[in-house]
Amino acid sequence: MSTPRSIIPIFFFFSGFCGLLYQLVWVRLAFASFGVNTPILSVVVSVFMAGLGLGSWLGGTLVARSAQGKDPSALRWYAVAEGWIALGALAVPPLFQIGRGWLLSLGEADSGPYLALSALVLFAILLPWCLAMGTTFPLMMEHLRRTDPSPRSFSFLYVANVLGAVTGVVLTAVFLIETLGFRGTLLVGAILNASIALAALALSRGRGDRKTRPKDRALSPRYRLPAGEGREGLIVLFLTGFICMAMEVVWTRGFTLVLRTAVYSYAGLLFAYLLATYLGSHLYRRWGLSRPLGKGPLMGAAFAASLLVLFCNDPAFHYSPTLVLLSIVPFCLVLGYLTPQLVDRYSQGDPSRAARAYAVNVLGCILGPLAASYLLLPWVGVKGSLLLLSFALVPGFLKEGLLLLKTWGPRRSLGVGVPVVLMTAFCLYAAKDYETPTKGRFERHLFYRDYVASVVAGEREGNLSLYVNGVIMTGLHQATKDMAHLPLALLDHSPRSALVICFGMGTTYRSLTSWGIETTCVDLVPSVLKAFPFFHADAARVQAYPKGRMVVDDGRRFLDRTKETYDVITVDPPPPLEAAGSSLLYSTEFYASVKAHLRPGGIFQQWIPVGEKAIWSAAGASLVRAFPHVYVFANPEGIGCHFIASMTPVQVPRTGEPLGRRMPKAAWQDLGEWFRPGRSEAYLRHLLAQERSIEGVLLPPGSPMITDDRPFNEYFILRRLGRLFLTP
Repeated sequence: MSTPRSIIPIFFFFSGFCGLLYQLVWVRLAFASFGVNTPILSVVVSVFMAGLGLGSWLGGTLVARSAQGKDPSALRWYAVAEGWIALGALAVPPLFQIGRGWLLSLGEADSGPYLALSALVLFAILLPWCLAMGTTFPLMMEHLRRTDPSPRSFSFLYVANVLGAVTGVVLTAVFLIETLGFRGTLLVGAILNASIALAALALSRGRGDRKTRPKDRALSPRYRLPAGEGREGLIVLFLTGFICMAMEVVWTRGFTLVLRTAVYSYAGLLFAYLLATYLGSHLYRRWGLSRPLGKGPLMGAAFAASLLVLFCNDPAFHYSPTLVLLSIVPFCLVLGYLTPQLVDRYSQGDPSRAARAYAVNVLGCILGPLAASYLLLPWVGVKGSLLLLSFALVPGFLKEGLLLLKTWGPRRSLGVGVPVVLMTAFCLYAAKDYETPTKGRFERHLFYRDYVASVVAGEREGNLSLYVNGVIMTGLHQATKDMAHLPLALLDHSPRSALVICFGMGTTYRSLTSWGIETTCVDLVPSVLKAFPFFHADAARVQAYPKGRMVVDDGRRFLDRTKETYDVITVDPPPPLEAAGSSLLYSTEFYASVKAHLRPGGIFQQWIPVGEKAIWSAAGASLVRAFPHVYVFANPEGIGCHFIASMTPVQVPRTGEPLGRRMPKAAWQDLGEWFRPGRSEAYLRHLLAQERSIEGVLLPPGSPMITDDRPFNEYFILRRLGRLFLTP
């Protein structure tokens, strides 16, 4: 019997669902194991795409063997691939831990070599499972060729796969992770993949694969390719894959100011991108055969739509997340139409040719994000990157586009061409982006770009501020001095060294150096360290401090791989409380690592900004689990709390005088730098009076904690919706 055609899209719907589920979760688990930074993200995405491309080529090889009669069932191989993917869902988390342990066993290393080794470990862990994902398209196309031949079998599968991916993004980000955690979410994916494998295996027991032999295939004349078009189609497939994935990276960074830093922001961008891709693919399946469009006009439409993203997102127009997401829809829709059409026309239903075309497209998808992250964004920024990527589409439509304009005539050609020319001129000479400081926003500022972020150090009406990707990180607050002086002064012994994770304006690091001790600071963004002199006139002196060390690295990863121990470790996570990735600096696993790097009697200082009470409680509960002694001091400025944690009791005086006696003269002067003379002791007394009971911070026993598996602070939609609808 033959496989019912209606079942095949269901397989690929759930396969696409699981693929996006794995990508979202594996990226986050890689952050927890190897560091939250752009190289790790790029490696995971690149390995994911490389596996799809290489797997597609491997699947084409298996298909060729099957066509020669050496294997009776492509559907059986498809079942094996889906089963292997299910196994990978369960295997990746422990493999990450093994890889992390192996890297840490090598001892402390410079960031560069560690990144290279991390990339190799990630490649070895993820590639086998991603290869299996790539094989599914050619294997199922071979099955369809034998049972229900069609020159458009690739797009038939592609549409269902993309629709599954759209659903996977929404359900994973909004529902699964918040309710089940990362490991529970992976278990859902494993069950779905295993179910697909069992269903496909059951169907493969029939003899439907042999119903139609390859020699009996008949192709529609409409899909006969002119000489040379196949090669041009491959070039366009590579180019569109490169451009669309590079633009996704640029959009993610360029729209942070509007979309903010929550995990739902990236999920929303990915949802809009995939939904528009699905709609374009659906339109191709619906009208592409009866009303075919040439790749020239489609490339021209893609060019205009890509410029529309820049045109519509000038900060002079709006700061609306909805409009930002809508602006990318036309471009993604056009590429969603173009990609399956090109693969269909190149492959003519031949799985081996489809595998080759898909692999070429995926190769572009691999190189695009790397080029955007390490070349375009650091060199020319968001606007320049969007313009360069847009103009890379121009050669693809010039030939056919000019011929089309001749057939349209002058009036119709002007009606289309003039608006595009005007929009191009505006984008080139007048359009602004969200990352670049606009005129009049600051009285003075410095602007830096690097492979991680865009950084602005600005002053307005005497207030200094630090912005990363358009989002304000910090200002000059006394609290940042307290992060250094309070834990050091509470020690029951003379300190020798301290570590600060998250540099910010450098105020905490600067205050730590006033104690004359070994001081290390770690920050993820190179440009944040470059901005230090903007905020402090004596930055050069602090940078030359002989006992100081400034490190560009993920703070948690640095802590995991260093052998050093410290008297004080102080952390100021990026705001807001819900910031994507911030749970890795609030989790029980992070606090356990901190505890392992404190000297006997050492103190850990954790700053938690104002935010949701439940998140405060979860962070406090995680601290209590790691440390037997936790103290809370509300900041007098009302902008958050200092959490002080230690393995031994901390004697908290009622007045500031005992703390003042423990502080070196330079530290005492630094504490009172922004006060009127004689106010330092009164300020310390006031700060100590703000002590709160840790029991008053925690919710009832059994309330959630923040862990690597359950990032309670980052995933909150269901919790807040429930509170909204259940509150009387």
